[in-house]
Amino acid sequence: MKMKAFLLGLLLFSGLPGTASFAQSSPPPSEQARQVEALVNKAAALIDSKGKAAFPEFRVKDSEWLHGDTYVFVYDLESNVLLNTGIPAREGTKVSGQKDVNGKLFHDAMIQTAKTSGSGWVDYMSPKPGQTQPSQKWTYVKAVTIDGVPGLVGSGFYPW
Repeated sequence: MKMKAFLLGLLLFSGLPGTASFAQSSPPPSEQARQVEALVNKAAALIDSKGKAAFPEFRVKDSEWLHGDTYVFVYDLESNVLLNTGIPAREGTKVSGQKDVNGKLFHDAMIQTAKTSGSGWVDYMSPKPGQTQPSQKWTYVKAVTIDGVPGLVGSGFYPW
């Protein structure tokens, strides 16, 4: 009986398979993390003031918004991709329910973070550009209003 109670407790505290805990921590302190957070905060201010009219600025290659592995993305809170300058094929798609290799619903976690905290970090597993093996990625998201519609803007980095 004690074993059943222990296992039940373990299951409840670890989460059911296929569900995601939306609680996130922060990445290890680094210049990368500071730069990503500053970039997202700046993008959020631009979106809040210009709405979708800001999107062409985010698409300029070799700009502060789009260079190397750095890019910004924008979702509405219904999980529709409004902008993804790193992976333009995602624009116009719905990303809810997508899991990383560990079963984390990472897009859902980003949306939940924006809804409940206003901003924050989400970590998940994703292949680095040009690779197939997943690596840890940290993404910072911030709630925005896009032409009157609530959404989020985000950007991320691979710490290693």
